[in-house]
Amino acid sequence: MTALLEQWAARVRAAAADRTPLRLRGGGSKDFYGEPPAGGTLAVLDTRAHAGIVAYEPTELVVTARCGTPLAELEAVLAERGQTLPFEPPHFGPGATVGGCVAAGLSGPRRAQAGALRDFVLGARLLDGRGELLAFGGQVMKNVAGYDVPRLLAGSLGTLGLIVEVSLKVLPFAVATRTLRFDMPQTQALATLNAWGGQPLPVSASAWSDGVLHVRLEGAAAAVDAATRKLGGETLAGQAAAAFWQSLREQTHPFFGGDAAIPLWRLSLPSVTPPLDLPGTPLIEWGGAQRWLRGGDATTVRAAAARAGGHATLFRGDARGNGVFQPLAPPLAQIHRRLKAAFDPHGVFNPGRMYPEF
Repeated sequence: MTALLEQWAARVRAAAADRTPLRLRGGGSKDFYGEPPAGGTLAVLDTRAHAGIVAYEPTELVVTARCGTPLAELEAVLAERGQTLPFEPPHFGPGATVGGCVAAGLSGPRRAQAGALRDFVLGARLLDGRGELLAFGGQVMKNVAGYDVPRLLAGSLGTLGLIVEVSLKVLPFAVATRTLRFDMPQTQALATLNAWGGQPLPVSASAWSDGVLHVRLEGAAAAVDAATRKLGGETLAGQAAAAFWQSLREQTHPFFGGDAAIPLWRLSLPSVTPPLDLPGTPLIEWGGAQRWLRGGDATTVRAAAARAGGHATLFRGDARGNGVFQPLAPPLAQIHRRLKAAFDPHGVFNPGRMYPEF
């Protein structure tokens, strides 16, 4: 254990002994996401000093980086070797770190085709609530036994421990990419996306908003050309296409602008769900499985999502009195409590960031 990690471990043990919780924080680019920490202002444990790429094996498609490593720095190193993080994690600011990326568990436009962030977490080192340094997983996909703790950490918002280091699977850039544009209403767009989803098409991302459907094709040049001829539509210029998908990933698209007080809901639904009869403005991604909604109250939105077999998360906005995340069923809540007790028995890390009770 390095001197810095020894200092952190001692600080965690002191916090546990004094019952003074800590707020784990990297670049702070995702401070808006989730519940505010319980108990008001907490002492911050800044993770940015523990930075750097520990190991990178391009031929093995795996990279290991420390928690404070800037996400942009990691992506730049991968790009030099023609590789990328396939799940397109959003930054939401220049200070985004690798640890914060994993703790938030967010994926970008390619998630429906490539998989979620958690699917690419191979291993992790974790400082738990007792100040002990634990290691889980490894650097290959098959090196998993028992509980898949590295994936469990994805999206945990720092409530289980301090992610000290993480190993991620990476993939090469696509040989060819093309974005197609179609004018169509929401109902037609959903039906079209689900029809295309059952065909061998190299669709890596999709987005519908305000009567326009964008579809990104990626893969071998021959496959992209063949899909373009089959689907038709208007081809978006390369630079404009890249800017469009970047605006969705980083939520700089006009849809996400405007009054910050208006709730932004993120709905996870079966892709075949028809348009929901809800007030507000929608944006649809992931072939219909992810739907953003500007406006609406928690009771109405969550009831509609539940009827469709999904759930709703308050991603941004001021309507936090009803909770950011969908309330858990009692059995799931019990599992969460047991996990918290196992990794952070004294409630040291980010209390309340997911649910008030833990």
